[in-house]
Amino acid sequence: MPLLTTLLTLTLLPLAALPNPVKSGSSCTDATTTTSPPPADGTSPSTTLTATATARNSGLNKAARAKGKLWFGTAADFPGTSGELQDGSYMREFGDGGDWGEATPANIMKFDATEPQQNVFNFTGAEQFLRIAEGGRKLVRCHNLIWSSQLPAWVTSPSTPWTNATLSAVLVNHVQTLLDVVNEAFADSPSGSYASNIWYDTIGPEYVALAFKTAADVVRERKLKVKLYYNDYNIEFPGAKATAAQELVRELQRRGIRIDGVGLESHFIAGSTPSQADQEANMNAFAALNVDIAVTELDVRVTLPPTLAVQEQQVKDYYSTVAACVNVRRCIGVTVWDFVDTYSWVPSTFAGQGYADLFFQPQGAGTPLVKKAAYDGCLRALTGA
Repeated sequence: MPLLTTLLTLTLLPLAALPNPVKSGSSCTDATTTTSPPPADGTSPSTTLTATATARNSGLNKAARAKGKLWFGTAADFPGTSGELQDGSYMREFGDGGDWGEATPANIMKFDATEPQQNVFNFTGAEQFLRIAEGGRKLVRCHNLIWSSQLPAWVTSPSTPWTNATLSAVLVNHVQTLLDVVNEAFADSPSGSYASNIWYDTIGPEYVALAFKTAADVVRERKLKVKLYYNDYNIEFPGAKATAAQELVRELQRRGIRIDGVGLESHFIAGSTPSQADQEANMNAFAALNVDIAVTELDVRVTLPPTLAVQEQQVKDYYSTVAACVNVRRCIGVTVWDFVDTYSWVPSTFAGQGYADLFFQPQGAGTPLVKKAAYDGCLRALTGA
């Protein structure tokens, strides 16, 4: 499969030794305060903390690589209806290898996009994403193979009810064709239990092992240079859900089924982000299982409009997550869940919240980008400044 080979041979580089750790609680709020007319939608404040001149002369990916990480990257939602491809300011920044060394497709590689009809695969959008990412010499994370959401109707509402055997065959066929393997298998309540979804309700918990075994077989048979990840949210800190994810890793390992890493989504709320110490402890708990860790979907949302105080808190929260990754050798990279508020998923998902990303466009889509102080927070975590 051309898509499979092109996509997944981009993902591996040797991991360098990690230099000195970043201290918890280091100052990270030095920034420039600017005043500008807010956009008509009220999503951005009239007074903002923006990145310093020093930060503009560096790059997040460049700094991450200097710390021995494989990347600092971003999700992007193109091609599609988001408008990112048509926004010259967005695409110029996306192409900046100093900031972004990895790209994750937000939607175009999910099940509903790649197999809209049973056994009819559509890789047009995925291949376009790959061409653009490859043109910028970026690693690409295939996101995702198996999830409970964004499934086509033929999966969720079949004409004949699925059995364990028939839905297992669907899962195997999809993973074998495409080749993050499983996304968000565990529930929030009760925390640590498997989430109810079409896969679990029909196949049972074995669907996770089946997905990983199938993916591992494909990797071995086709001699692909890829890593296989489990990805989830609310496993970024110690607790029942993180413990369940760790037990999943152990169970796969006990059965001889390959799993290379765990993705910590890290969708946070300013002021409620886990402490740097808790995040480091949790990363180390996964690392002790001999798997890599990646921060895969980082953003820090706030209540709108954001005050200066909440912007300062946002800087600290971004800093704590990136610094935790810096301090844990097996944490191999950080990906933010897009980098411009204009295209953030947050406002449409969480009413009254937003301003979650590292850049904003005061005058709206297609206009110049402004780096927030949160960008500086990430950079200082990476450089130890």
